[in-house]
Amino acid sequence: MTRLLSVENAHIAYGKVEAVRGVSLEVNADEIVTIVGANGAGKTTLLNAIMGILPLSGSVVFSGQQISRLDIEDRVAAG
Repeated sequence: MTRLLSVENAHIAYGKVEAVRGVSLEVNADEIVTIVGANGAGKTTLLNAIMGILPLSGSVVFSGQQISRLDIEDRVAAG
């Protein structure tokens, strides 16, 4: 299986409020993944951070490339 996305130890905060703490996940190219949780649990925040819209501490690797090292045009081109 080819790993498409890897998120390791993601932490996202709004000031002193920690919205997401210590999330890790791996998605292979042939998988479909859902993120489920209550309202306000951090689902959208996590996805925005994975896409690079919000800053996070931790690691996001998409198709073998560290997302934080890509400029916005390259992120869009990557999908």
